Amino acid sequence: MPIDILMPALSPTMEEGKLAKWLKAEGDAVTAGDVIAEIETDKATMEVEAVDEGTLGKILVPEGTDNVKVNEKIAVLIGEDEDASAINASASAPVTAPAPAAEPSAPAASAVPAAPVVSEPAEDPEIPAGTLMKSSTVREALRDAMAEEMRRDPDVFVMGEEVAEYQGAYKITQGLLDEFSAKRVIDTPITEHGFTGLGVGAAMAGLKPIVEFMTFNFAMQAIDQIINSAAKTLYMSGGQMGAPIVFRGANGAAARVGAQHSQDYASWYANVPGLKVIQPYSAADAKGLLKAAIRDPNPVIFLENEILYGHSFEIPDVDDFVLPIGKAKIERGGTDVTLVSWGIGMTYTLQAADELAGMGISAEVINLRTIRPLDIETVLASVRKTGRVVTIEEAFPMCSVSSEIAYQVQEQAFDYLDAPIMRVTGKDVPMPYAANLEKLALPSVSQVIETVKAVTYTA
Repeated sequence: MPIDILMPALSPTMEEGKLAKWLKAEGDAVTAGDVIAEIETDKATMEVEAVDEGTLGKILVPEGTDNVKVNEKIAVLIGEDEDASAINASASAPVTAPAPAAEPSAPAASAVPAAPVVSEPAEDPEIPAGTLMKSSTVREALRDAMAEEMRRDPDVFVMGEEVAEYQGAYKITQGLLDEFSAKRVIDTPITEHGFTGLGVGAAMAGLKPIVEFMTFNFAMQAIDQIINSAAKTLYMSGGQMGAPIVFRGANGAAARVGAQHSQDYASWYANVPGLKVIQPYSAADAKGLLKAAIRDPNPVIFLENEILYGHSFEIPDVDDFVLPIGKAKIERGGTDVTLVSWGIGMTYTLQAADELAGMGISAEVINLRTIRPLDIETVLASVRKTGRVVTIEEAFPMCSVSSEIAYQVQEQAFDYLDAPIMRVTGKDVPMPYAANLEKLALPSVSQVIETVKAVTYTA
């Protein structure tokens, strides 16, 4: 079927750009990795690579076009046996019911019903019925959470590289310097070990720092401060000295930033007693959990995702929206299989659940929200109902969060399982830079669907 080619982003803050030049023409054959176009902004120019092979069937945005929105469809790639007419046909063809099949002589056994099932969002018990909602990006939700907590408590301050004058590398701290001054929104040198130690010391002295890392890959420079100082001091001091501090920033893969900027550190930090680890998906997760993290008396690792910053979600329009740390959310109700994910893994999971519903497979989707403490009870309750579980994450498979979930499920709900526990993860390889290889290294919706079909014996 035709594959849409979308306007990419040069950075997480980019909203539009110029399609400067097409390097391939309609009808040209392309393979994965071929440069097909150039886009530019006032700051940079980038080549657009094909991530699949096929034929450039239709160019939708002519070269030289300004103000092309990010994610706007710019062209369509078609397969070997398709022609350009398939582009319009795929969008406009009416859906017709399939002709009834001849009745088989002996009905085949099926683990799940073949008829489509309904896949609808579940109610969030943390949001009272009738609450007014508004649209917010994850970026805006994080900024609002910090601003509200800084207004509420004068001991809260934010520090990190480019958080003040530049308003954040990803514009998360936009507007905070103007409101709270340089005393509470502090630009630091490019030295994670130094400013992280300063933040930990401030927390031990009674302040409540929010330390922003441009990426958690850089936090490795400060791992001693985070683990040996922040995480262990409460225990080692017999409860006499704590560290109410939040370490937050981009974590995991973005888009073509290479192996040293793409690792997911959730399992690293979740391994350490004394830390709480949060990995939000939606704007509501981001706001409600960041406010809770800032108020928590313990050090909290708050793992955001660069790709999700610009995504919009519905969020409660209330004065003080706070979510409990350590409580998962059932995003979709279901009966045939439990899908467990968190952070950006939820994008694959929810799309897969919707497609599975059309195949007659009812998937219950759990958004963990918090990695440590782990809400295993919500997972177990679902598995006891469905009998099957698949976990989805972008991190490496070895010693992953999925590994821990699988162990706890087999330990506490083995007799309820009707199939092996399975997982969909990133590949066990440093993240490639090339777009086509990066795509192969990350999970996909199709992998989630195939894994679910395997555990439901419908493959």
